[in-house]
Amino acid sequence: MNQAKPKLLTGLDILSIVLLAFATYLVFFFAPMERVMGNVQRVFYFHVAAGWVGMVGFLMAVFAGIAYLVTSGRKWDIIGMAGVEIGLVFSFINIVTGSIWARPVWNTWWTWDPRLVTATIMELIYLAYLMLRQGIEDPDRRARFGAVYAIIGFISVPLSFLSIRIFRTIHPTLIGSNDPTAQGSFDMTPDMRTTFFIALAVFTVIGVDLLWHRIRLGMLNDQVEQRKLQIMG
Repeated sequence: MNQAKPKLLTGLDILSIVLLAFATYLVFFFAPMERVMGNVQRVFYFHVAAGWVGMVGFLMAVFAGIAYLVTSGRKWDIIGMAGVEIGLVFSFINIVTGSIWARPVWNTWWTWDPRLVTATIMELIYLAYLMLRQGIEDPDRRARFGAVYAIIGFISVPLSFLSIRIFRTIHPTLIGSNDPTAQGSFDMTPDMRTTFFIALAVFTVIGVDLLWHRIRLGMLNDQVEQRKLQIMG
Protein backbone atom coordinates (compact mmCIF):
# COMPACT_ATOMS: atom_id res chain seq x y z
CA MET A 1 0.00 0.00 0.00
CA ASN A 2 1.37 3.38 -1.04
CA GLN A 3 0.99 5.68 1.93
CA ALA A 4 3.34 8.46 0.81
CA LYS A 5 1.60 11.81 0.95
CA PRO A 6 1.83 13.71 -2.35
CA LYS A 7 3.84 16.92 -2.17
CA LEU A 8 1.05 18.72 -4.01
CA LEU A 9 -1.38 17.73 -1.24
CA THR A 10 1.04 19.04 1.39
CA GLY A 11 1.20 22.30 -0.52
CA LEU A 12 -2.58 22.41 -0.70
CA ASP A 13 -2.75 21.89 3.08
CA ILE A 14 -0.51 24.91 3.63
CA LEU A 15 -2.39 26.98 1.08
CA SER A 16 -5.70 26.14 2.75
CA ILE A 17 -4.46 27.31 6.14
CA VAL A 18 -3.04 30.54 4.72
CA LEU A 19 -6.19 31.28 2.73
CA LEU A 20 -8.44 30.58 5.73
CA ALA A 21 -6.40 33.02 7.82
CA PHE A 22 -6.67 35.60 5.02
CA ALA A 23 -10.42 35.13 4.67
CA THR A 24 -10.86 35.42 8.44
CA TYR A 25 -8.92 38.70 8.37
CA LEU A 26 -11.16 40.05 5.62
CA VAL A 27 -14.32 39.02 7.47
CA PHE A 28 -13.36 40.73 10.74
CA PHE A 29 -11.19 43.66 9.63
CA PHE A 30 -11.89 44.47 5.96
CA ALA A 31 -15.63 43.98 5.50
CA PRO A 32 -17.62 46.80 7.13
CA MET A 33 -19.98 46.10 9.99
CA GLU A 34 -23.60 45.85 8.87
CA ARG A 35 -25.46 48.82 10.36
CA VAL A 36 -28.58 46.92 11.53
CA MET A 37 -27.36 43.45 12.56
CA GLY A 38 -23.91 44.48 13.72
CA ASN A 39 -21.08 41.98 14.06
CA VAL A 40 -23.28 38.87 13.91
CA GLN A 41 -23.71 39.54 10.18
CA ARG A 42 -20.07 38.49 9.72
CA VAL A 43 -21.16 34.89 10.23
CA PHE A 44 -22.85 35.17 6.84
CA TYR A 45 -19.57 34.89 4.89
CA PHE A 46 -18.65 31.49 6.31
CA HIS A 47 -22.29 30.40 6.54
CA VAL A 48 -22.92 30.69 2.81
CA ALA A 49 -19.47 29.42 1.85
CA ALA A 50 -19.94 26.28 3.96
CA GLY A 51 -23.35 25.66 2.40
CA TRP A 52 -21.84 26.02 -1.07
CA VAL A 53 -19.10 23.45 -0.41
CA GLY A 54 -21.63 21.08 1.14
CA MET A 55 -23.83 21.14 -1.95
CA VAL A 56 -20.83 20.72 -4.26
CA GLY A 57 -19.81 17.65 -2.23
CA PHE A 58 -23.25 16.10 -2.71
CA LEU A 59 -23.13 16.93 -6.43
CA MET A 60 -19.76 15.21 -6.73
CA ALA A 61 -21.34 12.10 -5.17
CA VAL A 62 -23.94 12.15 -7.97
CA PHE A 63 -21.29 12.22 -10.70
CA ALA A 64 -19.31 9.52 -8.92
CA GLY A 65 -22.46 7.41 -8.56
CA ILE A 66 -23.22 7.66 -12.25
CA ALA A 67 -19.61 6.80 -13.11
CA TYR A 68 -19.74 3.75 -10.84
CA LEU A 69 -22.99 2.44 -12.35
CA VAL A 70 -21.46 2.79 -15.83
CA THR A 71 -17.96 1.44 -15.12
CA SER A 72 -18.22 -0.49 -11.80
CA GLY A 73 -14.90 1.09 -10.86
CA ARG A 74 -14.39 0.94 -7.11
CA LYS A 75 -12.59 4.28 -7.10
CA TRP A 76 -15.88 5.98 -7.99
CA ASP A 77 -17.56 4.53 -4.91
CA ILE A 78 -14.71 5.88 -2.80
CA ILE A 79 -15.01 9.32 -4.41
CA GLY A 80 -18.78 9.29 -3.95
CA MET A 81 -18.45 8.37 -0.28
CA ALA A 82 -15.89 11.14 0.20
CA GLY A 83 -18.21 13.65 -1.48
CA VAL A 84 -21.09 12.72 0.83
CA GLU A 85 -18.95 12.96 3.97
CA ILE A 86 -17.50 16.33 2.98
CA GLY A 87 -20.99 17.51 2.07
CA LEU A 88 -22.32 16.45 5.46
CA VAL A 89 -19.57 18.24 7.38
CA PHE A 90 -19.92 21.53 5.55
CA SER A 91 -23.73 21.39 5.53
CA PHE A 92 -23.63 20.90 9.30
CA ILE A 93 -21.36 23.95 9.60
CA ASN A 94 -23.88 25.82 7.46
CA ILE A 95 -26.76 24.87 9.78
CA VAL A 96 -24.84 25.70 12.97
CA THR A 97 -23.62 29.09 11.73
CA GLY A 98 -27.14 29.82 10.53
CA SER A 99 -28.45 29.20 14.03
CA ILE A 100 -25.77 31.48 15.49
CA TRP A 101 -26.90 34.20 13.10
CA ALA A 102 -30.61 33.58 13.72
CA ARG A 103 -30.46 33.87 17.52
CA PRO A 104 -29.98 37.67 17.67
CA VAL A 105 -31.68 38.44 14.33
CA TRP A 106 -34.79 36.23 14.61
CA ASN A 107 -34.65 35.96 18.42
CA THR A 108 -34.60 32.16 18.18
CA TRP A 109 -32.11 29.39 17.43
CA TRP A 110 -34.63 27.57 15.26
CA THR A 111 -37.86 28.23 13.39
CA TRP A 112 -39.88 26.10 10.99
CA ASP A 113 -38.81 28.15 8.00
CA PRO A 114 -38.73 26.33 4.61
CA ARG A 115 -34.98 26.83 4.23
CA LEU A 116 -34.16 25.48 7.68
CA VAL A 117 -36.51 22.52 7.27
CA THR A 118 -35.27 21.52 3.81
CA ALA A 119 -31.62 21.93 4.82
CA THR A 120 -32.16 19.70 7.86
CA ILE A 121 -33.99 17.10 5.78
CA MET A 122 -31.09 17.13 3.32
CA GLU A 123 -28.62 16.53 6.15
CA LEU A 124 -30.72 13.67 7.56
CA ILE A 125 -31.03 12.02 4.14
CA TYR A 126 -27.28 11.84 3.76
CA LEU A 127 -26.78 10.74 7.37
CA ALA A 128 -29.11 7.85 6.54
CA TYR A 129 -26.88 7.11 3.54
CA LEU A 130 -23.93 6.52 5.87
CA MET A 131 -25.89 4.36 8.29
CA LEU A 132 -27.54 2.23 5.60
CA ARG A 133 -24.21 1.59 3.88
CA GLN A 134 -22.84 0.15 7.11
CA GLY A 135 -25.48 -2.59 7.01
CA ILE A 136 -24.27 -3.97 3.66
CA GLU A 137 -21.24 -6.26 3.92
CA ASP A 138 -20.69 -7.08 0.25
CA PRO A 139 -18.51 -4.27 -1.24
CA ASP A 140 -20.09 -4.40 -4.69
CA ARG A 141 -23.67 -4.33 -3.39
CA ARG A 142 -22.71 -1.55 -1.00
CA ALA A 143 -21.21 0.47 -3.83
CA ARG A 144 -24.26 0.01 -6.08
CA PHE A 145 -26.59 0.98 -3.25
CA GLY A 146 -24.47 4.05 -2.49
CA ALA A 147 -24.45 5.15 -6.12
CA VAL A 148 -28.22 4.90 -6.54
CA TYR A 149 -28.91 6.50 -3.15
CA ALA A 150 -26.56 9.43 -3.86
CA ILE A 151 -28.30 10.11 -7.17
CA ILE A 152 -31.83 9.95 -5.78
CA GLY A 153 -30.95 11.71 -2.52
CA PHE A 154 -29.59 14.69 -4.46
CA ILE A 155 -33.18 15.79 -5.10
CA SER A 156 -33.04 17.30 -1.60
CA VAL A 157 -30.15 19.60 -2.55
CA PRO A 158 -31.80 21.83 -5.19
CA LEU A 159 -34.99 21.73 -3.10
CA SER A 160 -33.06 23.22 -0.19
CA PHE A 161 -31.34 25.79 -2.40
CA LEU A 162 -34.54 26.91 -4.14
CA SER A 163 -36.76 26.82 -1.04
CA ILE A 164 -36.22 30.52 -0.28
CA ARG A 165 -37.07 31.37 -3.89
CA ILE A 166 -40.16 29.14 -4.14
CA PHE A 167 -41.82 29.30 -0.73
CA ARG A 168 -42.82 32.16 1.54
CA THR A 169 -39.88 32.46 3.91
CA ILE A 170 -38.26 34.82 6.37
CA HIS A 171 -34.80 33.68 5.26
CA PRO A 172 -33.03 36.42 3.24
CA THR A 173 -32.01 35.79 -0.37
CA LEU A 174 -28.85 37.80 -0.87
CA ILE A 175 -27.91 36.59 -4.35
CA GLY A 176 -30.71 37.22 -6.82
CA SER A 177 -34.37 38.13 -6.17
CA ASN A 178 -33.79 39.55 -2.71
CA ASP A 179 -36.97 40.10 -0.75
CA PRO A 180 -36.57 43.35 1.22
CA THR A 181 -39.24 42.21 3.69
CA ALA A 182 -37.23 39.13 4.76
CA GLN A 183 -35.96 39.33 8.33
CA GLY A 184 -32.20 39.84 8.24
CA SER A 185 -32.12 40.99 4.63
CA PHE A 186 -29.33 43.43 3.73
CA ASP A 187 -27.59 44.84 0.68
CA MET A 188 -23.89 44.10 0.27
CA THR A 189 -21.43 46.94 -0.17
CA PRO A 190 -18.52 46.45 -2.63
CA ASP A 191 -16.19 45.46 0.25
CA MET A 192 -18.77 42.99 1.56
CA ARG A 193 -19.16 41.51 -1.91
CA THR A 194 -15.39 41.15 -2.28
CA THR A 195 -15.13 39.40 1.08
CA PHE A 196 -18.06 37.16 0.23
CA PHE A 197 -16.60 35.86 -3.03
CA ILE A 198 -13.12 35.43 -1.55
CA ALA A 199 -14.59 33.43 1.34
CA LEU A 200 -16.48 31.33 -1.20
CA ALA A 201 -13.27 30.61 -3.13
CA VAL A 202 -11.30 29.88 0.06
CA PHE A 203 -13.85 27.38 1.32
CA THR A 204 -13.83 25.73 -2.09
CA VAL A 205 -10.06 25.23 -1.84
CA ILE A 206 -10.43 23.86 1.69
CA GLY A 207 -13.17 21.51 0.48
CA VAL A 208 -10.94 20.19 -2.30
CA ASP A 209 -8.10 19.69 0.18
CA LEU A 210 -10.27 17.73 2.63
CA LEU A 211 -11.85 15.76 -0.20
CA TRP A 212 -8.42 14.69 -1.42
CA HIS A 213 -7.48 13.54 2.08
CA ARG A 214 -10.74 11.59 2.40
CA ILE A 215 -10.26 9.90 -0.97
CA ARG A 216 -6.73 8.82 0.00
CA LEU A 217 -8.06 7.40 3.25
CA GLY A 218 -10.83 5.62 1.36
CA MET A 219 -8.32 4.09 -1.06
CA LEU A 220 -6.26 2.76 1.83
CA ASN A 221 -9.35 1.37 3.57
CA ASP A 222 -10.39 -0.32 0.33
CA GLN A 223 -6.99 -1.98 -0.04
CA VAL A 224 -7.23 -3.28 3.52
CA GLU A 225 -10.75 -4.61 2.88
CA GLN A 226 -9.63 -6.35 -0.33
CA ARG A 227 -6.72 -8.01 1.51
CA LYS A 228 -9.09 -9.26 4.20
CA LEU A 229 -11.44 -10.70 1.59
CA GLN A 230 -8.53 -12.46 -0.12
CA ILE A 231 -7.36 -13.97 3.15
CA MET A 232 -10.88 -15.09 4.13
CA GLY A 233 -11.46 -16.49 0.63
